[in-house]
Amino acid sequence: MKGEMKKQEPDKEKVEDLVLRAQHGDTDAFGELYDLYVDNIYRYIYFRVDREEALDMTENVFLKVWDNLKSYKKVSNKYFSSWLYRIAHNSVIDYYRMRRETVDIAKMNLPDEKRMNDPVVLTEQSMSQDVLKVAIGKLNKKYRQVILLKYINGLDNSEIAGIMRRSEGNLRILKFRALKALRRILEDMNVNY
Repeated sequence: MKGEMKKQEPDKEKVEDLVLRAQHGDTDAFGELYDLYVDNIYRYIYFRVDREEALDMTENVFLKVWDNLKSYKKVSNKYFSSWLYRIAHNSVIDYYRMRRETVDIAKMNLPDEKRMNDPVVLTEQSMSQDVLKVAIGKLNKKYRQVILLKYINGLDNSEIAGIMRRSEGNLRILKFRALKALRRILEDMNVNY
């Protein structure tokens, strides 16, 4: 992948202030937190489950956040976003645990990318979400998670390390291997990047 999707990261001090206010029952502060993170959490979940489930699961994540907000405590270099993504990650795990079946990517209503040879469609840095979803879906769980957090949600390495419970050094190695695996998958799909 040539470039990361650049996202405006919320100011961490502002977020921590909103969290503190929300912990004391300020629903407007929680609404601001929701607005800051809902798109990123949806995108994180969307690349792991089907579209209809992603919407419901995103809402459930924020319900869990509201219900458990009083238990959140900022720890030195770990931020609210790490805690929030951990809840989203656990929700995805619970979703698959409850389904007790594997998702066959071939059963999903996705186009056959091998027939997509139109250079306009395959322009640099504008790969369709469906093609990317198929390719990411073929990665193992650890690689998929690091790609989603870094390149789809635009989180920094320290946040990702907190979410995945790894050291930053280990994360860099994992990210390198994930990108290498994704490149092979895209080449096998005859996708130019």
